[in-house]
Amino acid sequence: MKIQSYVNGQWCSGDGRTQQLFNAVNDTLVGEVSSLTTGFDALLDYGRTKAGPALRKLTIHQRAEMIKALAKYLLDRKEDFYRISYLTGATKGDSWVDIEGGIGTMFSYSGIARRELNNDTFIVEGPVEPLSKNGTFVGRHILTSKEGVSVHINAFNFPIWGMLEKITPSLIAGVPVVVKPGSVTCYLTEAVVKAMVESKIFPEGSIQLICGSVGDLFDHLTEQDVVTFTGSASTGQMLKAHKNIIAKSIPFTMEADSLNCCILAPDVNVEDPEFDLYIKEIVREMTTKAGQKCTAIRRIFAPENMTEAVGEALKARLLKTTIGDPTQEGVRMGALVGKSQRDDVVSVIEQLSQGNEVLLSGMENFKTIGINSDKGSFLAPTLLQCFDPLTNTNVHDIEAFGPVSTLMPYTDIEQALVLAKLGKGSLAGSVFTYNKDHARDLILGAASHHGRMLVIDRDCARESTGHGSPLANLVHGGPGRAGGGEELGGVRAIKHYMQRTAIQGSPSSLMAITNEYVKGATTTEDRIHPFKKYFEELQIGESLTTHRRTVTEADIVNFGCLSGDHFYAHFDEIAAKDSFFGQRVAHGYFVIAAAAGLFVDPGQGPVIANYGIDNLRFVEPVLIGDTIQVKLTAKRKIKKSKRPDDKYHTGIVVWDIEVTNQHGEAVAIYDILTLVERQEQD
Repeated sequence: MKIQSYVNGQWCSGDGRTQQLFNAVNDTLVGEVSSLTTGFDALLDYGRTKAGPALRKLTIHQRAEMIKALAKYLLDRKEDFYRISYLTGATKGDSWVDIEGGIGTMFSYSGIARRELNNDTFIVEGPVEPLSKNGTFVGRHILTSKEGVSVHINAFNFPIWGMLEKITPSLIAGVPVVVKPGSVTCYLTEAVVKAMVESKIFPEGSIQLICGSVGDLFDHLTEQDVVTFTGSASTGQMLKAHKNIIAKSIPFTMEADSLNCCILAPDVNVEDPEFDLYIKEIVREMTTKAGQKCTAIRRIFAPENMTEAVGEALKARLLKTTIGDPTQEGVRMGALVGKSQRDDVVSVIEQLSQGNEVLLSGMENFKTIGINSDKGSFLAPTLLQCFDPLTNTNVHDIEAFGPVSTLMPYTDIEQALVLAKLGKGSLAGSVFTYNKDHARDLILGAASHHGRMLVIDRDCARESTGHGSPLANLVHGGPGRAGGGEELGGVRAIKHYMQRTAIQGSPSSLMAITNEYVKGATTTEDRIHPFKKYFEELQIGESLTTHRRTVTEADIVNFGCLSGDHFYAHFDEIAAKDSFFGQRVAHGYFVIAAAAGLFVDPGQGPVIANYGIDNLRFVEPVLIGDTIQVKLTAKRKIKKSKRPDDKYHTGIVVWDIEVTNQHGEAVAIYDILTLVERQEQD
């Protein structure tokens, strides 16, 4: 079988160097992959000119809906992917993380984008910044789609998740993608891309695939392109230093393998739940994907009086690990992806063994289920112990990318932090403790050297996602050795593929550009109440100034009785006189309620419901006898897609509310959100 690339709208085989790919379990030939030798400039141009304009015409919500549809399409075909994944040596559990974890990331990002970003082609970021005394000159930030492609170079260990977690935010950002998977498992990535192409959900050219080497692709990248890389630090540094990357300041995000650590805090004893949780987590990280994870625990830190107990417990649990054909019942750990990978790990184990004790050797005398141990690329877990980790620094410099970890003692928390930092930057670190002071000291002390840190105790363990699981809404990356980049992290990842631009001008100019009302911009009013208008009929900047209402003592008393709020500033004349206010004042929430009474039209109309209040601030107190008035202005509109069980087609309208007193001073400012019926159909 020929493993193919998908470029310029067609599947093709390369004409360059050919590599044979083998089943990691039984050594049978899976297929051959040949590298492309030419045409990298054309495939980049195809993405930029064919897919780029089509994606940029879509709103962020439309792109997110397409991601959701694509995720459903892939989920329906997951069993096909599982069958192929077994060839990589992965168990069902390993494959679940890769396949359904990757598809789950797509669902997560679709929801994040539709919840947190406007339904527009660009992003408006942050508040309006006043730049002049009288408010006629203001500034703001917007983010627009880069007009290039994003190139994603992925590692072999997660051929599906590694692709999906990168391309999803890029496509939502409106930037076409080019995927280059690790060659040894590229046949699994190919199967998923084939399904994506067959779905025809995204515009042609949005997703392209390179199986084999990237040739001279880097020579043809432009200032509008983006590169992400996952893999070894040495390869990443070489690519990051490419002359074209440097010359054109092309964004390059690197996520590299790192020597992640797991710390048992000094308060934990063998009898504590945290001890058992610590042992289980280390074993899980050593054996999941046969230890081939960039987030796997490589360094195990324990108080020096606990290292013997930790070593014995780890050995006992690791010896129970069932190894073999991942399709067989009861197998907990499969094979490494190939013989060359296994040979690399064995070589590194030999280096790490110098000056360290081997507590458990995984290189010999282990049994395999369903397959002879001389077949495939099997390697049992290996546990080492370093007695002097401050001087034997190999354990902090050399990584065996397999089921290998090293146990080390520490004397106190200060030394534990020194050891953790000797990894020179990690993707993930975890702490097991039930002592909140220890948790605080260890996390704050080590955070500067880690991209993500996790505290596990008896309270959160049942629902914890574990040490090695990156999540869509949290950052994945780390400083130093870990690459210095960031992936995931919710909206942050989408923004990575967009250009942030500061815009300056008059409030009316910024309102026209951003489709959001800016205080001081020209507003419009007519005889029809805004709440009588359908979503499409409302214009940004459309405003209503209400009649007035004078606040009385009876209002305060009645509201206090109704709400049960008898705070002294509202009811105690003497205490109020000595207070910050100097006299009795109206409840803040009465002011909000009274304001609603002023601007709400009571008749039935397109407004379905109040959707919420944002950014509420009480600016000045409202005194007995003060007269309030409200200005209501359509600030932002967010079109919602109709769900099958929704009765109406709707959108959310965000209204700018300013409540003023008789002196024209603002007493309360906030946004209200209303759910408004749409006339147009999706």
